[in-house]
Amino acid sequence: HVLLIKLELRIPEAHSLKDKRKQIKSLKDRLISRFNASIAEVDAMDNHKHAVIGLCMLSGDKTYLEKQYSLIETMVLECTELQLLDITREWL
Repeated sequence: HVLLIKLELRIPEAHSLKDKRKQIKSLKDRLISRFNASIAEVDAMDNHKHAVIGLCMLSGDKTYLEKQYSLIETMVLECTELQLLDITREWL
C-alpha cells in the first residue's frame, strides 16, 4: 500500500523565504525521523507565508498507514509555529 499525504500550511511568523525554509526544514526533519517517510515541498515555494508539503509512505499493512496518518496530523497540529490549512490523503 502507498499513502500520499499533502499538507497545506500557513507560516504566520515567517517574514522571508529564509524564515519559511527554517520552519519547513524543522518539520520535515521531525517527520522523517519519526515516520521514516519521503517528504518534499511540492508547491507555493515562492510564497513565504504558505507551504505545501508532500509526504509518501509505503507498507504492506494499510491499517498501519492509517494510524501513521493520524499521528502525522496530530504532530503537525502540535507545531505552534505552523497552521495546518488542509491535509489530504490519497491511496496509490
